[in-house]
Amino acid sequence: MDLSKLTIADARDALRAGDYTATELTQAYVDAVEGSDALNAYSTKTPEKALEMAAAADKRLAAGDAPDMCGIPLGIKDLFCTEGVQTQAASHILDGFKPQYESTVTTNLWNAGAVMLGKLNMDEFAMGSSNETSYYGPAISPWRRGNDDTALTPGGSSGGSAAAVSADLCLAATGTDTGGSIRQPAAFTGIVGVKPTYGRVSRWGIVAFASSLDQAGPMTKTVRDSAIMLKTMCSHDPKDSTSADIPVPDFEAALTGDIRGKKIGIPKEYRMDGMPAEIEALWHEGAEKLKAAGAEIVDISLPHTKYALPAYYVIAPAEASSNLSRYDGVKYGHRAKLKPGEGITEMYERTRAEGFGPEVQRRVMIGAYVLSAGFYDAYYLRAQKVRTLIRQDFEKVFADGIDQILTPATPSAAFGIGEMADADPIKMYLNDVFTVTVNLAGLPGVSVPAGVDHQGLPLGLQLIGQPWGEADMLNTAYALEQASSFTAKPVKWW
Repeated sequence: MDLSKLTIADARDALRAGDYTATELTQAYVDAVEGSDALNAYSTKTPEKALEMAAAADKRLAAGDAPDMCGIPLGIKDLFCTEGVQTQAASHILDGFKPQYESTVTTNLWNAGAVMLGKLNMDEFAMGSSNETSYYGPAISPWRRGNDDTALTPGGSSGGSAAAVSADLCLAATGTDTGGSIRQPAAFTGIVGVKPTYGRVSRWGIVAFASSLDQAGPMTKTVRDSAIMLKTMCSHDPKDSTSADIPVPDFEAALTGDIRGKKIGIPKEYRMDGMPAEIEALWHEGAEKLKAAGAEIVDISLPHTKYALPAYYVIAPAEASSNLSRYDGVKYGHRAKLKPGEGITEMYERTRAEGFGPEVQRRVMIGAYVLSAGFYDAYYLRAQKVRTLIRQDFEKVFADGIDQILTPATPSAAFGIGEMADADPIKMYLNDVFTVTVNLAGLPGVSVPAGVDHQGLPLGLQLIGQPWGEADMLNTAYALEQASSFTAKPVKWW
């Protein structure tokens, strides 16, 4: 039996039944990771730590004290601080940084007995949609177009997480989503990705990109797995002032698949010019499947959608320029070597010029510009007002009785590494067109694999839920998953 092909739900039940040990399960994944360097999904491997954690999980399993995630081997995005294990946010400026503390999300997972296989590759400081901005080099998707061996992007910024889950290099992975960084790579690689309501999951110990938008979530093989993992990741955290003190429901128990009477909104503004016919068709089929399962499909309007990308690309860089000002080469990470006669100003300037990659530099400069005295009102303040209008669009729709909203997850299937590199950066930013509204409004969203394009590449559909409505949203996602019966897997070439 190939242990690396399991889901969390299968592994949990088999571990409790004693079919195999957490150590055996972990060893299977350690071996899979060892032979996967062609994908560049892992930036740091921790096999010894993994087997140590698996041995501890076996003791808990033997004692009958095993939470759902006990013994489950995970990959952790390189944005989560992990005590004593390199955490670099895929940036040169954090070379060699080993935190002396653990993020709240990983603390919750380790307390539940989960196992860390290593840290996963990502776009530098989570800025990117293709994993090409990583200091470690791009992660490569396990998928291929037909018989073409062009290296494809697994999406970004959680590209290593998506590649690892899709290629069975971990049972599941953590991701973070600031403008679509869980949902877009999930759609590109045929897995499930959940972005929870802002405040549902603690941000403490996660390297910050844009603090009012960032939210961590699970990336898994199935909706059920996402429900199991999300419950463990969530908690109220006094160390995060935006963490909500709201009970965490049993997301898995909510997965009945019964969506009769649910109202699913289809926003007309998401019908973009030039959208590939395959994505339009997939969206229509998804709506028909939900209708066949008993839901009512309702056309809705979210009139301020067209302003979402411009607002996002003002707010996110503004917050990033503020958050990234702490990386100055003084206390940790990379520090530029000074020439004789140079002082602290030159040290700051050269450290940041050497340490940050081009995309991060671009966003820091945009952010500093829109926050500067003469432009604050014209850009940042106006973008915040637009954000309020976008949130109000959603509030109005939900007040009218809509339960969830169905949209495409991405405007295309995965593209080749380097195919967008020479294009205008705006073209890359358009990858987030269906996902950024969810972050601006603080809502939960999930990407579910729903079909493949003419080249055999996965395509995803997105469900947007009501605030704190993850349980209901995941149940609709579960119904969509059942109806779509997506079973495609990448053919192993690495």
